[in-house]
Amino acid sequence: MKKLKLFIIAATLLVGCADKLDEEVVSQAPFSYFNTEAGVDALINGVYNSLRWQFNGEQSFTLWNYGVDEYIQAADGSNKFVDTYTNQLNPSFGMFHDMWTEYYKGINNANIGLKLIPTVKAEGGALTSAGVKEQRMAELRFLRGYFYFMLVQQFGPIPLNLEAIESLELEFPRAPVADVYKAIISDLRAAEAVLPGTQSQRGRITSWAARHFLAKVYLTRGSAVTDQRGQKATDLDSAAYYADMVINSGAFSLVPNFADLWNIANEANPEIILAAQFNNNALLLNNSGNRVHLYFQMTYDVKPGMERDITYGRPFRRIRPTSYTINVFDRKNDSRFYKSFRTAYFSNDRTAPFTIPKWTQEEVDKGYVAASKLGQNKFNVGDTAVFITMDQGISDAAIGKKSYLWIPQNKWNNSDFPTLIKWMDPTRLDVGTEFAGRDGIMARLAETYLIAAEAYGRKTDYVTAAARINKLRERAAYKAGEVKPVHFYKSEGGTYGDVTSTEAAITLPADGSYWDTAPALEQYPATATDKASRFVHFILNERTRELLGELHRWNDLVRTETFYDRVKQFHSLAAPNVQPFHKLRPIPQAHLERVFTAGRPLTAEERAANQNQGY
Repeated sequence: MKKLKLFIIAATLLVGCADKLDEEVVSQAPFSYFNTEAGVDALINGVYNSLRWQFNGEQSFTLWNYGVDEYIQAADGSNKFVDTYTNQLNPSFGMFHDMWTEYYKGINNANIGLKLIPTVKAEGGALTSAGVKEQRMAELRFLRGYFYFMLVQQFGPIPLNLEAIESLELEFPRAPVADVYKAIISDLRAAEAVLPGTQSQRGRITSWAARHFLAKVYLTRGSAVTDQRGQKATDLDSAAYYADMVINSGAFSLVPNFADLWNIANEANPEIILAAQFNNNALLLNNSGNRVHLYFQMTYDVKPGMERDITYGRPFRRIRPTSYTINVFDRKNDSRFYKSFRTAYFSNDRTAPFTIPKWTQEEVDKGYVAASKLGQNKFNVGDTAVFITMDQGISDAAIGKKSYLWIPQNKWNNSDFPTLIKWMDPTRLDVGTEFAGRDGIMARLAETYLIAAEAYGRKTDYVTAAARINKLRERAAYKAGEVKPVHFYKSEGGTYGDVTSTEAAITLPADGSYWDTAPALEQYPATATDKASRFVHFILNERTRELLGELHRWNDLVRTETFYDRVKQFHSLAAPNVQPFHKLRPIPQAHLERVFTAGRPLTAEERAANQNQGY
């Protein structure tokens, strides 16, 4: 056998009888090891490792939430040009190359595994059974298709290689987008036909994960209007078919309370279809834990009466919600808003120097507080120290009369804003660590409902689309007897003590007529002049309400061909610079400089011709 060119940096091994995929470093292993059953099994699990990359660092928000309609840069971070589309966003930016190499590493390792598995000698281990071999090959087919799906959405035409690299290769022509989607669908369908519905180890690919992504890929290909993705007339039917298979399977269910999705003790809940696996085992973190929890937070720890702790997290303040995001929710009736954000911090100031503020003479003189309170603590440990609200136009005097630090919306800035709680991990090993063990959700049932709804709506079956959306609205509503947040009556116009259901207020008309008009809540762009276009923008809005911050948004805007219009309308810092060509990332310069054609390096003109437009 020719020597295979391995791109293995780290592999994930199944540790003992654990019930999930865990990470163990395998470095500089001799190639002969990968001709053994144990070596091939390690190689397979190493391909899974590339799923973690999206969640491992600043690439998470930089590549999927910078420069979109939902989020905008906050105070810190060094890659803000990705958010604003300045000239620094160019082929030399390292993060584009990192994504390119990580996913192609996964693809090549999958190709190697697919070549080795059929001939590896049985040694009494995991691959002894022919059935298990077939199943592992199906997992690799899924993973290869998934990595190509991630790449084609970011870069457009890309090299398409479905064979193991057996010698030094220098020629990598870009394949048309249509060919890439054809290969992705072939891989996912092959995986879906073989994989079981359940796996003994959490994190392994199942047939249901394959069907969810088949629905998503068919929707992506079939929803193209001006883009050429090889779309077929049956794609939307296929998207609806596979999404409904998952929905009706009984294998998954919506978590009844939206807030429980983000409870770390509940991360293995019945809504999760696929997640990249992490844990807080110090031996296995290896500087590769989930770091997304760092980036969506305000700097609470410098506020009076507050100090950094495990519960509230380590705040890197990289990214904050746009006005569009705040206003696209029916915050009074849709519980998803206040169940997605932290808006109150309770004093945890137990370490000297203590910072709980005292009432001052100036505040007494201004009439903020009675003279009898002079010199007294404004609050105690455990009391509200910081309270963030959606109110606008609040005066300094009104703010000053509160014992806590009140930050209404008109006082928000790049350091003070609502904190997204979806990624928080209070089980981290210590308060200073950046690396968390929360799994990275890649697919959950709520998104499957949204995929089905979009497919039906694009087919003009608005009745079925409304029915799918209303399943999510049923969960999103406050239930009868449920205690609502204080914002309900302080800021959102509700009545104190009201524990009635809000389901009727957010249920869409069953006849699909909601998209006949343009409610102000939806903030439709001026280009949304008919029912079909309003429906597409509604779906994007509903995806914000349901999936905000879950690292889908860049792909969503590009997929729906709404990227330019929505960034121009909703992202104030990007609007002056963004251009239609920004819907594709530049091909990494480091790749182009290594590519040959006809046995020689590309010329400067050929490199330019192989680059995406505008870069």
